[in-house]
Amino acid sequence: MMNCVARKIVSKPHKPLLRRVITAALAPLLLLVAVCAHATATDALREFVKGTRTGKVPFTQTIVNRNGKVSNPASGTFQFARPGKFRWVYEKPYEQWIVGDGDKLWIFDKDLNQVTVKKLGSALGQSPAAILAGSDDLEKNFTLKEAGTQDGIEWLEATPKAKDTSFELVRIGFKGEGGARTVAQMELRDTFGQTSVLKFGAVERNPSLPGDTFVFTPPKGADVIGDTK
Repeated sequence: MMNCVARKIVSKPHKPLLRRVITAALAPLLLLVAVCAHATATDALREFVKGTRTGKVPFTQTIVNRNGKVSNPASGTFQFARPGKFRWVYEKPYEQWIVGDGDKLWIFDKDLNQVTVKKLGSALGQSPAAILAGSDDLEKNFTLKEAGTQDGIEWLEATPKAKDTSFELVRIGFKGEGGARTVAQMELRDTFGQTSVLKFGAVERNPSLPGDTFVFTPPKGADVIGDTK
């Protein structure tokens, strides 16, 4: 998909959960890419990682709890430049930015005018963000396994090899046939038994992104918490 100064923060009930998922996951995250006709889901993912250096895609997100209850619908846009840079922006139901500049992770809550900053470090390689914004060596950090087909979607499971991540499993779903086959969905199951379901719109592969896309400067007057050095 990273030490902060301990501090009491007042926030809306649904925000900490989404923030935790994306910080771990960051991840924000995307994947709608054409692959070869006879490729497996694992082959499709490898092709995406090798052939897509930058990307931009709209997304929707919901949270599913242990009992199957769906809540916290959200939507926005995800952009990335591999390796290590991404910009995950929630637009609805509230505005929040999550920006990885290759060195730090910045989380900006517009409602609170609050910025949290953390070191990316090796955590990027252990999170789902590594699938899109990390290095080419996916299998260094994840165990990949074909997970069959359900409702027309072919699934791949990526299990983190590190034991200290906040999620247990990432499922990536591919849909379509031949050169039109794309990845349409990701499911991120955390250690609390909740699953973040991400559905993606049409991807822009290798767009030319402005130089300041992954640069974040805290707004004037914002409360900044964490490691800014």
